[in-house]
Amino acid sequence: MSSDIEIRDERAAGRLEAVAAGEVVGHIEYFVLAARGRALVPVHTIVEPAHEGKGIAGSLARELYAMAAREGIVVAPLCPYVVKWAERHPAEAPAADPGLIQAAKEWLVAHPDRF
Repeated sequence: MSSDIEIRDERAAGRLEAVAAGEVVGHIEYFVLAARGRALVPVHTIVEPAHEGKGIAGSLARELYAMAAREGIVVAPLCPYVVKWAERHPAEAPAADPGLIQAAKEWLVAHPDRF
C-alpha cells in the first residue's frame, strides 16, 4: 500500500475510511454489535474504481481488526471481502464465535435501512 493513504475511523457514521490527498478512496461500512459481548461488524468494503488494486481494501480490513484488538472486542465479519481477508490472515484476524455472527446477521435483518 502506498504510504500516502491515511485510515480514519468515523465511528458515528459507521465507516472506516481510507483517505488519499484529502479524498476518501475506500471505506468499510460497519456497525458495533452490543449483544452477546461487543463486536465490530463489517458489512461492505468499497474502494473507488480508480484506486482498486492498490491494497486499500486489505489495509482497511487489517485496521478494522487492529481497532477491535485495541478495544478488546472481536470482529464478526458479514462482508464477503473481510471474510476472505480474515481466512488469509488468521494471525491478525481471530475467528468470531458463530453465535456472534448469527447475532450480527439478526441485527442486520432488524435494521434493513441501515445499509
